[in-house]
Amino acid sequence: MPTHGEFGGMLYVLATNSTGRSAAMCDYLRPRLDADDVLHALNSQRGGDHTTSAELDRGRDALAVVNDRLSTVTTVETHQFVRGNDPATDVLRFVDRREADELVFAIRKRSAIGTVLFGSVAQDLLTDADVPMRVVPVAAAE
Repeated sequence: MPTHGEFGGMLYVLATNSTGRSAAMCDYLRPRLDADDVLHALNSQRGGDHTTSAELDRGRDALAVVNDRLSTVTTVETHQFVRGNDPATDVLRFVDRREADELVFAIRKRSAIGTVLFGSVAQDLLTDADVPMRVVPVAAAE
C-alpha cells in the first residue's frame, strides 16, 4: 500500500462504523477528491466478547458504501480491523504508518441547534491525531 509521497495526490484516511456516517463523509469528500488521490476507509472493531457479528456486518456495510460511492472518483482501499485494540488506536496507528495527509471521521449532532456529541473514539481522534482532520456532522438518529 502506498504511503504519502509514493503517488501524486493526497492520502486520506476515513474512519467509519455505519452506512450513514460513510454516506455523509462520501458527500463531503466527493467534490474534493482527484483521480491521483488515495483513500483508505477503515472500520475497527475490538473483537472477542466486545464485538457482535452484527457489528462486524455493519462495519463491512459501512466500508462498502465508501467503495461504491467513491471508487469511480479515486483509488479506494477498505480495511476492517479486529485486533483487540480500541478503534481509535487502530485508526491513529494506520494514519501514522501511512503518513496520511488528512483524517476524516463523522460525529453525531445532538440537537437542532447543532450541539455536537463526541463519542469516546471521536474524542480520542480529536485529541491524539497529528494530522489535519475533517469532522463531518451526521444526524442524531444515526
